[in-house]
Amino acid sequence: MNILVTGGAGYIGTHTCVALLQAGHQVVVLDNFSNSHPEALARVEQICQQRIPVYQGDVGDADLLEQIFTAHAFDGVIHFAGAKAVGESVEKPLYYYRNNVTASQTLFEAMQRFGVNTIVFSSSATVYGDPHAVPILEDFPTGPTNPYGRSKLMVEEIMQDHARADQTFNGIILRYFNPVGAHESGLIGEDPNGIPNNLMPFIAQVAVGKRAQLAVFGDDYPTKDGTGVRDYIHVCDLAEGHVKAIERLHGQAGCHVFNLGTGSGVSVLEMVAAYADASQRPVPYAIAPRRAGDVAQCYADASKAQQLLGWQAKRDLRDMVADSWHWQSGNPDGYRSSSDSE
Repeated sequence: MNILVTGGAGYIGTHTCVALLQAGHQVVVLDNFSNSHPEALARVEQICQQRIPVYQGDVGDADLLEQIFTAHAFDGVIHFAGAKAVGESVEKPLYYYRNNVTASQTLFEAMQRFGVNTIVFSSSATVYGDPHAVPILEDFPTGPTNPYGRSKLMVEEIMQDHARADQTFNGIILRYFNPVGAHESGLIGEDPNGIPNNLMPFIAQVAVGKRAQLAVFGDDYPTKDGTGVRDYIHVCDLAEGHVKAIERLHGQAGCHVFNLGTGSGVSVLEMVAAYADASQRPVPYAIAPRRAGDVAQCYADASKAQQLLGWQAKRDLRDMVADSWHWQSGNPDGYRSSSDSE
């Protein structure tokens, strides 16, 4: 298949491009590089020994989409493009709704004009809000607690409505939990701008010496060691989930929702210990007050993806931290360190 990957230069996007190419598909990437780096796609080409057509621009640019869809015959779209920081979404909600929701609608309209009916949408477990129980099933109530999560849910609802109105539309919604790790080559990985929003890249920067210590927000939760528990999934497992989804469900009209996670939780202190072991470096941390809105534990029931997509996470915590450290230690300043020195 020939797949348009929006946001294909990002963390999950690059790993999914690798998985698609290695499965024999073709990809075209659209990315505005606002939270990514062109070097990432050069590394994908290096891993796969294959050139990738790349367009720089916004998903919300209808004229650019017209140009791309005219130039390429797509079988489907995998849609990653969007802003993704919870804190920033609280400060800039209008930006998040325009960038994540309105732009997605523009993409759906372009797909409809060109008869491209299949899309895999990058959603998030944040749509569940504070779950009433764990593990989380796809039919649990949704109730996101911030504009980022609401923007994801709004796009899901647009897809549901569109599928009801257009009997040819095939919308695949993947709600993923906490992507971590990096490609085993060490060539691509997570490269956050500024202070990392997520736990593992922050721990990685402490281990590599870029940051002094980690703040652990709360040690009095009703969990095994008092710290928050999350479902961390290796980014390569996640990427393979996108490939399985578009292969298994291509041409099957309707809206399909799947959790992608491991089905088990890891605490903050367990992650710290695993990373210190993998890196053979100390990971200093200090206990800080709980953050508003944080939940004690959150992990998936991913059995639906196993049954219907033939997918399950294969890599464990040891793989996640080892691959993350391989990437971080070889690229202490991310992609910028290699490209800016050339």
